This record gives sequence, C-alpha cells and structure tokens, in this order.
Amino acid sequence: MRKFLEFLKLFSFIIGVFLYSSGFCKENKVFLVKIDAPITPVIANFLIYSIDLANKENAKALIIELDTPGGLVESTREIVKEILQSKVPVIVYVSPSGARAASAGTFILLASHLAAMAPGTRVGAAHPIELTGKADEKVMEKITNDLVTWAKNLAQMRKRNEKFAEEAVKKSRSITETEALSLGVIEMIAKDLDDLIQKAHGRSVLINEKSIPLELKGSEISEIKEDLKTKILKILTNPNLVYFLLMLGLAGLYFEFSHPGTIFPGVIGAICLILALVGLSILPVNYAGLALIILGGILFFLELQVASHGLLALGGTICLLLGSLMLFGKNPPSLRVYQPFLYTVILTVSAALVGITYLAVKTLRKKPVSGKEALIDKMGKVIEDVGPEEGKIFVEGEIWKAISDEYIPKGKKVIVVEKRGLVLKVKPLKE
Repeated sequence: MRKFLEFLKLFSFIIGVFLYSSGFCKENKVFLVKIDAPITPVIANFLIYSIDLANKENAKALIIELDTPGGLVESTREIVKEILQSKVPVIVYVSPSGARAASAGTFILLASHLAAMAPGTRVGAAHPIELTGKADEKVMEKITNDLVTWAKNLAQMRKRNEKFAEEAVKKSRSITETEALSLGVIEMIAKDLDDLIQKAHGRSVLINEKSIPLELKGSEISEIKEDLKTKILKILTNPNLVYFLLMLGLAGLYFEFSHPGTIFPGVIGAICLILALVGLSILPVNYAGLALIILGGILFFLELQVASHGLLALGGTICLLLGSLMLFGKNPPSLRVYQPFLYTVILTVSAALVGITYLAVKTLRKKPVSGKEALIDKMGKVIEDVGPEEGKIFVEGEIWKAISDEYIPKGKKVIVVEKRGLVLKVKPLKE
C-alpha cells in the first residue's frame, strides 16, 4: 500500500510537470503590449492579435500601455469590439509620464475593464475629423452624435463618467490624470507597472455581467513584441515617410525615362514607389491628390517630347504642389505630412525634375558632334573641281569625295548638305 501511494505521488508530480510545460498553467501570466503610435489598421491588427493571444493562453490580464495622439475611427471600433468580447480582463494604462490617450485613445480607455494613468498624462480631445473634407455641417453633426452615443455607451457599461465622455467628443475636452480620477473616468493612478499591478490586485472587474477579482500579484509579466511584418507596416504608415518615398520614386523613374540605360535611379525609384503604394493602401488618402501628383510626373515627361518652352514643366510643378497638399490634407494631425517637411520635399523634387528636364532637352536639341550627322552644315574647301561628277573637298581636317548639282571650281568654299556613304553632297557657299 505504501509503495502504491509513493508511486501515485511520483505519477502526480510527473503529470504536474508535464501540464506546466505543455502550457496548461500559463494562466498565471499577465501579458503586456505597448502602443506608442497613431491608431491605424496595422496597430488595430496587432492589438487584436494580442487580445486573442491573452484569451488563448488564459492569462490573468492583458495590460495595454497606451500613448497615442489618436487615429482612425474604424480601426478604433475594431479594437473596442475585441476588448468588449474579451474574456480576459483588459487594463489600459496611459503611460509613461507625458503620454496621452487622445481621440481614438479615449474610446479605448473607456472600453477597458480597468483604466489607469501615470502621473503627467492626459486623456480626451476626441472630436471627429472628416477625412475627405466634403462633409457638410449636418453630416458632421450626425457623425459627432454617433460618436457621442458610442462614448457614453462605453462609459455607462464600465460605470464611468458619461458627461466627460460626451464633452470629450463634442467639445474636445481633455483632462489630466488627477482630474480623470476625481471625475470617475479612470480607477487609479499608478507611477509605474509594478505600482499598477499592486493597486490592481484584488479589484473586481465586470466580464459578461460577472464580477471577477483580479489576482495579479506574483504573476509573470510577458510582453508581446511586434513581429517583423508589424514593425515594417508600422513604419510604412508614417505619412512623412510615405510621401517622401512617393516623390523619390517618381523622381527616380523620371530620371530613368529621361536618361534610358542609367538603371540605378530606375531600380531605386521602382522600389520606393512600391513601398509608398503599400503605405497608401493602409492610410486614408485623397485619390484626387494622388492623381494630381501622377499627372505632374506625366507633364514633366511630356516636356521632353514637346517644345512647350517650360509651360508643361510649370504645369507639372503646380500639379505636384496641389496634389501634395490634398493627399493627406484632411486626415487627423497624426496622419498628415508635417507642413515644413512637405514644402521642403516638393520644392526640392520640383527643382530636381526641372533640372533633369532642362539637361535632357538641351541634350536632345544639341547638334551632333560625331558620326554621320556631325558633318551636315559644315563648311569645307574644294581641292578638286566638284560637279555631278565626283571631286574632292577638305572639311573638318579630312579629305572627302564630293558631288554637287552644279559645277564648283577648285578653291571655292562649300557647305555639306548630305552624306551618302563615303561621298558628301555639297553646295556652294554664297558669300
């Protein structure tokens, strides 16, 4: 009997080790994800993945360390929907000091099961911006009212201040962490992550209408890192970089078309243009602005083919400027091109394109200095009588056989009008 009990203890120990190594005991983990960027489809996908992972691993909680200037409404809706459906408590922590949960970040904070802020942070300013710039006052009023209702609904679900939720959207109200705590917008102020864990431990959160206590002390904190794809796409959603790549790509391709065979500018231009298109497919853009930028490149190319005396190049510069201003013009501030940077790039690229066009046109219109065409219109001297029958002339330091429709005696000066193989056709020079 004693041997059987010892065997049973050993067997239980082995099974316990196996279950732990297999992941059945990973519920003692607290996952951490850091967001310090505008809310775009890329960030939304990463956050949704993090919430799904925390649920699959049956984690104690997921902490979202948030610092965002705002972002896109649709991406925010996807994140909020995922938080509301999560069976794992989601704690949104606005941190570090100086961070903010503005605009879209306000909705994410309101949707969280537990909201916290670090000292020196702020939340609010969630008034909507119409991206296309075409919406009239009535349409904007409808959009604003819809977002107000959404914000108040989230605040009501989490038993937070509905008045602030309304004013954050309608009046762009923004408050500090101490104001947020006193108004009931957040549950706590924590100076760092350890302080957050300590203060959150023992609190109860409501999940699926059930009160669940948070048991976070002693839990292992596991940070969910961005994968390579997310890092690359996150970089490519920077509007300043996307705009620069777009202009650099157009300039590289234009240089290749105007100077065929240079290869390198064309290859670099094509790569930059593809990367820019990846970013443009993620970011909200004004397609009229994009069309104007492309039209500007076409007008510069036509300058090489048509003698417009610079009018096409001027039109191209205007199209590039207007298209650049329209491309991200009505986006939230965090998803626009920095204005001084935009003007610097457009002036630099326009100057480069004008310079390339000038050199290309000058080269195309320059008279040949070698080969067959180089002798046309050159002046020579008859050294053996020239007529319908072959004679000889001296031109450009060489003696050539020559013919003419009229008789030209020795010593007279002639002009080359045509080259037929090794024989030049000439006419007398009229003095």
